[in-house]
Amino acid sequence: MSFDTDAFDVAAFRAGFPSLASGIAHFDNPGGTQTPQVVGDAIARTLTGPLSQRGSALVSQRNAEEAVAGFRSAVADLVGGEAGGVVHGRSATALTYDVSRTLARTWSPGDEIVLCELDHDSNVRPWIQAAERAGVTVRWLRLDPATGELDLDSLDVIGERTRLVALTAASNLLGTRPPVATVAARAHEVGALVHVDAVHHTAHAAPDITAMGADFLVCSAYKFFGPHCGSLVADPALLETLRPDKLLPSTDVVPERFELGTLPYELLAGVTAAVDLIASLGSGDSRRSRLVSAASAIAAHELRLRERIEAGLASFGDALTLHSRAADRTSTLFLTLRDRSPLDVFEHLAKRDVLVPAGTFYAHETFRALGLPVDSGLRIGLAAYNDDSDVDRLLEGLAEAL
Repeated sequence: MSFDTDAFDVAAFRAGFPSLASGIAHFDNPGGTQTPQVVGDAIARTLTGPLSQRGSALVSQRNAEEAVAGFRSAVADLVGGEAGGVVHGRSATALTYDVSRTLARTWSPGDEIVLCELDHDSNVRPWIQAAERAGVTVRWLRLDPATGELDLDSLDVIGERTRLVALTAASNLLGTRPPVATVAARAHEVGALVHVDAVHHTAHAAPDITAMGADFLVCSAYKFFGPHCGSLVADPALLETLRPDKLLPSTDVVPERFELGTLPYELLAGVTAAVDLIASLGSGDSRRSRLVSAASAIAAHELRLRERIEAGLASFGDALTLHSRAADRTSTLFLTLRDRSPLDVFEHLAKRDVLVPAGTFYAHETFRALGLPVDSGLRIGLAAYNDDSDVDRLLEGLAEAL
C-alpha cells in the first residue's frame, strides 16, 4: 500500500492492524506497539517454511539465509548503518548486557564511564554492574527537572579517563531527545566509545547512526510494529576488534560471532516486514529515503495529536503536572496528578477501553532526578495508528476522572 505523505491516511494505516478491531485506544505504545497483519503473515510464512538451518543447497536452507540477510539489510536501512554491522539479540537489554560485558574486559581500575539520567534502566544497570566488576568509576550526565532537558553543563564529567558514554536518543518517559551528536563529539575527543539506546527514538524517527556519532546503537522492533527481538548496530570494523564469549564451534565471522545459538528466522522476517511497512508510507528512490520520508509524515501526524492532548491537559489546570517539556521530544507525555491515584485513573480509563498505563516504566534514574515517588504518574504515548477519536476518548475519560 502507498500513502500521500502530505496527508497521512491514518484510517488506511489502521486497517492493517487486526488488533485495533478490539476498540481499545492504545496510548501504551512506548511499551510496545500493536502488530500489523503483514508482519504476522511474514512470521507465519517463514516459520511454516520450508525452513531449516542456513545453507544454499535446498530451498529450506536458502529461506533461512534470506531471512537473515533481509533482516540485516532492513535494520541497516532503518538506522543508516551497514548490514554487516547488524547483530540480532533477544532484546535491547540483552544486547546491552552482552556488549557491556565484552567492553568491560578492556577497562582498568581508574577508568570512568558516563551514564545519563534520562535513560531507561536497560542502558544504565548493565553498565553499572560491569563497572563494579571492573573497578571503574561511574559518572552522570544530569537531567534538568525544570526543563526536562539534558543539563549540558554536566558534559564536563567526560574527561581523559572516560572509556564509554551511554545515553538515550529519546527518553522513554519524558520523550526528551538530548543532543546526542554533541555528547558523542565530546566523548570522541577523549577517545571514548558511545553507546546509544535508540529504542524509543526509532519508534518516532529514522535515526542516522553516523550523524548521531553512535559507535553502538540498539533498537527493538516491537516498538515499531514488529516482533519481540532487538538489534545492535555498529561499524563492522569496530565489531572485529571485540571478542565476545561464544561457543568453540560457532563462527568467528562478524556479526555472527555476537549471536548466540540458532537465529529465530521467523522473527527476523517479521522485522523486515515491519521496516518495509514503514517504508511504504514514504517516497524516494531507496528504502532508506522512503523510511526518512515516512518518519517525517508520521511525526507530523503524531505531533498534531500530541498538541491536541496537550491543550486538553492544560484545561485541567493544576490538577495535573506535565513533566514532558523539552523543546525537542517525541509524542510521549508523562504527567503526575495532584489529587488522584494514577492507578485509579488508569483503571477508570481502562473501563472506557482507553489504555494509559501508570508506573515508572523502568526510568529509575529519571524518576529519581525528578524527585518523584514511584508509581506516581501516567504516560501517554502516541503511535502512527492513533487517531482523533482515540484522543477524544482519552480527554473525555480524563475529564471524568479528574
